[in-house]
Amino acid sequence: MSSDTKTAASYEEGLRGASDKVAEFHEPKSALKRLQHWLHMTPSAVPMIVLIAAIIIFGLKEENFFRAVTLSTILQQLVIVGILGCAQSLVVLTAGIDLSVGAIAVFSSVLMGQFTFRYGIPAPLSIALGLAAGTAMGFANGWLVARVKLPPFIVTLGTWQIILAANYIYSANETIRSSEIAAEAPALQFWGYSIQPGGVKILYAVFLMIALVALLAYVLRHTAWGRHVYAVGDDPEAAELAGVRTRRVLIQVYALAGLFCAIAGWVMIGRFGSVSPSASTGQLGNIQSITAVVIGGISLFGGRGSIVGMFFGALIVGVFEMGLKMVGTDPQWTFFLIGMLIIIAVAVDQWIRKASA
Repeated sequence: MSSDTKTAASYEEGLRGASDKVAEFHEPKSALKRLQHWLHMTPSAVPMIVLIAAIIIFGLKEENFFRAVTLSTILQQLVIVGILGCAQSLVVLTAGIDLSVGAIAVFSSVLMGQFTFRYGIPAPLSIALGLAAGTAMGFANGWLVARVKLPPFIVTLGTWQIILAANYIYSANETIRSSEIAAEAPALQFWGYSIQPGGVKILYAVFLMIALVALLAYVLRHTAWGRHVYAVGDDPEAAELAGVRTRRVLIQVYALAGLFCAIAGWVMIGRFGSVSPSASTGQLGNIQSITAVVIGGISLFGGRGSIVGMFFGALIVGVFEMGLKMVGTDPQWTFFLIGMLIIIAVAVDQWIRKASA
């Protein structure tokens, strides 16, 4: 036996019975770190906790708060914001922002009404044309962001003004009354119809909002397209290298957001009864949708959050407004508390993001 063979045999003999495990290093995590990691993995947890706490507090302060009619009223009041929040959530998940959602909703509703009452187009076709117009407006936003490479804030700030102006010019600031719509085009008011189980009024629009939230939640979490949306918001360059067609995804997101805004416009007609180019949604819809998104835990930096969280955020705003009104508090406290929640939500988001660092 050669010396090399003896050395090898001796080496193997020395290794016999030795552990074959690779060295591992375990850093003990504190409870705070574990909470931070859990919140990072479950972004809708914070708004859900805040919502439950708010419901309990107002329920203890005002016994009528837990009545079914109160909860039904809250849902009715937030249907438009909830649908606009779906549109805004898609855009924010790509690290963008859409300041034109309210204007698109109002102009789409005006188009639906004017197509029927000015041109005699049947209401169902007018609705389809209005939905298509909203999608086209969203597509224009997406094309400017994805192809021309303009910042989303600037693009949608500009289109917000353009669409609102077009809305007033086209409609000549003419309001179509509820009685006229009910008599000649009831399909426009469809989402304002309701069922009343046990005497509690529930609008069809509430079911529509919940269905849209559930559909988007599924699409974003369980389809390749949904994963691409998150990837574009998290790191567009890495997504591009991974084969994601980022510009196409951005255009699709803004176009889909426009469609949701047009749906919100159709719901507005049912919710308010009339078609009004000066509806407050055109001015406030942007802020209300962004508020629901931020309080709902969707990161303004993109790539993190959920539609369900946005829904909880919208519910938080509705619960605060109704609860403070029922306990007789000055309405200005609503704005104060919601403003505080927005700041806290962004601060918590920054803290949670460090979990992935």
